Amino acid sequence: MLKKRVFSAAVFVPLVLVFAYLGGIFSDIFFLIALLVGAYELCRLLRGMGYFVSEPLIIGGVAALLIMRMIFPNFEYSDAILVFLIVATAILSLLRYEHGDVQASLTFALHLASTLYLGWMGGYFVSLAHLPQGNWWLMITMVIIWFADMDAYFIGRRFGRHKITPRLSPSKSWEGYLGGIAFGIFSGVVLSLLLNATGWFTKLSMVYAILLAILISAITIFGDVFISMLKRVAGLKDSGHLIPGHGGMLDRFDTWIWAVTIAFYFVKLIS
Repeated sequence: MLKKRVFSAAVFVPLVLVFAYLGGIFSDIFFLIALLVGAYELCRLLRGMGYFVSEPLIIGGVAALLIMRMIFPNFEYSDAILVFLIVATAILSLLRYEHGDVQASLTFALHLASTLYLGWMGGYFVSLAHLPQGNWWLMITMVIIWFADMDAYFIGRRFGRHKITPRLSPSKSWEGYLGGIAFGIFSGVVLSLLLNATGWFTKLSMVYAILLAILISAITIFGDVFISMLKRVAGLKDSGHLIPGHGGMLDRFDTWIWAVTIAFYFVKLIS
């Protein structure tokens, strides 16, 4: 299992970095496809919990939000898509109620929440990449979250004694959490020194690198635990089997979505 995990990371991580570096339409299309796969996996999780799922509404809604963000990365006209999704989801819920579905109100909540989670928050992959020198910020964010995730995993396996969420994710420990933050900061410091020394990207000062690393490393764990909650309720170990040793696309993007959202507003703030 560990060998598969390391091998998959060795292939998948450089692939993501390449598309992030290319930026533009290449990055947009890559993350669009990845998030649509994640939307399919989320539909599978919800169906495993016993809920009614309209895949065309959820996957189509995620696609609409992401494509709109690709065309208008600064959120222009996104409110029109939100209004359409709210109305469409409300109508679906009403129709379900008329057909005797006593959980029709949950249909509205789950479909809207699923679409916004992957379509709106996932859209920050696009918005971050479209900022000035956004491809560099996206790569920096990915490296920090990978270091934090990887070291939290290995430190937790070796030294983990005190569980954070014993019921949801027994493998998550406070030791691993703090180790992930420490190595996230370490990766930020190394990136700052390396990028400034080479002149490739001089906007990542040491202070900014440390602050961004702390925010990403400390907060993104909740994205992982959130998806773990859905998997536990659905009775599934992984959201899919696309990536050997890692599970599905949703298993990989659970922390990344939170990381790019944090990074986007961090970059906007310091700019």
